[in-house]
Amino acid sequence: MSPPPPPLGRSRKKDERFFDPALCDTELVDVRAQFTQGRWTPVRTLLAATGDDWDRRGHRVVVLAQTPAATAWAREWLLAEPESADAATLLACAQVFTALRGKSSAEDAGQACRTAAARLPADPTPWLGLLHLCGPDGTPEEFSRTFDQVRARHREHHHAHHMMVARLAENSPADGHDPLHEVYDFASWAAEESPADSPLAVLPVIAHAERYRVLAAAGRAPDPAEYWSGRRARQVLRSAFDWWLEWEREDHPRNRIDLNFLAHAKLCEGRPAEAAALFHRIGRHATPAPWSYPDQDPHKAFLAARSAALGAA
Repeated sequence: MSPPPPPLGRSRKKDERFFDPALCDTELVDVRAQFTQGRWTPVRTLLAATGDDWDRRGHRVVVLAQTPAATAWAREWLLAEPESADAATLLACAQVFTALRGKSSAEDAGQACRTAAARLPADPTPWLGLLHLCGPDGTPEEFSRTFDQVRARHREHHHAHHMMVARLAENSPADGHDPLHEVYDFASWAAEESPADSPLAVLPVIAHAERYRVLAAAGRAPDPAEYWSGRRARQVLRSAFDWWLEWEREDHPRNRIDLNFLAHAKLCEGRPAEAAALFHRIGRHATPAPWSYPDQDPHKAFLAARSAALGAA
């Protein structure tokens, strides 16, 4: 096993690199740097090479769409190549995130997503953009219909399933810790419906963490030790960790997100040695969630958790 990564700095600049949404996609990191300077031709090459790897395409488009001036540069690309489905999709998703920041029209962003979807009907990415758009204020029915559109195009869509779990976890916080809550049923169903090597095997762990976030925010969080080491928690954590040992999808663009959730859960469960193995794999690719749960500084929480796990391993 490789040694732990070096200590991480605490400056704002280093924090931004620490929580880089590009994760371990080095090609994306390089192209994003060029895109922020207005060079969109490397983006065209990257997305063309991504092809119909829908999870990777969604990951790359979402990261690029959130860069400064993404709307302007994507619009310039689309003006130069009006028939480009890639340009239309990137512009639509960029408009989504601009709308979510309150700086443009949500209606215009939604129409852009639907236009992009019509250009390449098999692509779930414009529908992923719509899923982001209807997340804050959309009705549960609208969110569910949009999720179904994503899943109809890619049954194992990683990002969309994570978003659905986060949304379902927010239902009925007053019910407290109900082991029969719908978020657990959905996560178990999605994991069971997926192939053996699918990263959605970790989805029940995501559901457990997201529900804890909601309960904590509502002031109804159960005792952490009981919540993370109860019978149901032990079952889902054992299954997810066993999946990682046998099937780890190092090639998946969002695998570090799963590993962060799993390391967090293993540490909460009281299994620091297993968490340490996950921290070694995570390396510098920390994610704000779930280390920010509940209401914590994610950088400090991650560093403290990593130190505790590696020190006990």
